[in-house]
Amino acid sequence: MRQDSDTRRAPPDDGSPPVRVSGHFGEWLQGRLGPDGPVALVTVACDALAVRTCDGAGDAPVFAPHVLDAFAAGLGIAPRWSGVRRDMPLGAGAGASTATLVALARGAGFRGSAVALAAACVAAEGASDPLMHPECDRLLWASRQGRILRRLPPPPACEIVGGFWGPPLPTQADDDRFPDIADLVEPWIRACKTADFAAAARVASTSAERSTALRGPAGDPTPDLARAVGAAGYLRAHTGSARGLLFAPGQVPPRAEAALIEAGLTGILSFRTGGA
Repeated sequence: MRQDSDTRRAPPDDGSPPVRVSGHFGEWLQGRLGPDGPVALVTVACDALAVRTCDGAGDAPVFAPHVLDAFAAGLGIAPRWSGVRRDMPLGAGAGASTATLVALARGAGFRGSAVALAAACVAAEGASDPLMHPECDRLLWASRQGRILRRLPPPPACEIVGGFWGPPLPTQADDDRFPDIADLVEPWIRACKTADFAAAARVASTSAERSTALRGPAGDPTPDLARAVGAAGYLRAHTGSARGLLFAPGQVPPRAEAALIEAGLTGILSFRTGGA
């Protein structure tokens, strides 16, 4: 996803509150739906991370002026942007670039559909997370096409302790070298329908294992960390540095965060996600 310099043409101060757009934290599963199928994913909703509009310049920009001009034209709005503040690093698999676009659009007055916003985000980024949709973790999402392939039950409630391991790895829109996960979709749906957290954790771990086996990086400590602290499983950003250990609600051991720090992860956070 593109990282460059934004245009700073702030909208007039009309007393409106800042716009807040939640990020995500990697994926429950991501890969190809068959050898020639689209790249698809189920994102991990994470309200602990967000992008907010603000007065002034805000954080370092992400998109070039001409990209934002085309983004505004695609949405039928004036390109008058506020600054933004991001809780998450860029290229981490936490949705910073998509959340930035969604926040800028809504801050500039866009009130259209999530479908239209997704199309504009894909045009700007080449690939998009489903953060413009409410209940974004209930979608099987074609990230390079910006469309919903299937609506899903909510993931089982769980607690995630995670952080960021390794350098930023921004998504490349033409990168489709992902493992086949067609066989994981139905087990995921069954786990969600029955609120079977242990089964959902196994699916997430399998998807992560396949991605690491095909794409790397080597030396990822997350599987060993999951075993060492008694997690039910783990997940990762399939592009990006986010890594998370999965626990049933109320079952996070006291040593979990310290174990991640000792393994070299940064930006440690704990959050709840999933549930009806």
